[in-house]
Amino acid sequence: MVSLSGMVLLDLRWRLFLFAWPVRGLLTLAAGALLFLLADLVSIARGFYGRGHSPALSGIEISAHLPVEELVFIVFLCYLTMVLHSLVTRFLLPPRERSQQR
Repeated sequence: MVSLSGMVLLDLRWRLFLFAWPVRGLLTLAAGALLFLLADLVSIARGFYGRGHSPALSGIEISAHLPVEELVFIVFLCYLTMVLHSLVTRFLLPPRERSQQR
């Protein structure tokens, strides 16, 4: 949660993703999270993996073998990816290439 808070503050300060385009950002974040969640559900249904037995888990499951921590991780992963993409686009690409990225 500390890392997620840091990402939100970074996004807020530089207006990188959700704070630059709230509706488009939320739709993109939801689409990415849904895609990863579907991949997890298919993997669980096929028996590729299941719920672990770590003392760090809360014990709350969204469905069988899918702890709530997995959903938090998926959202964080998607948000991190989009914020990093925006950072690279804004600060590492030349100005001409930046305008083509929009």
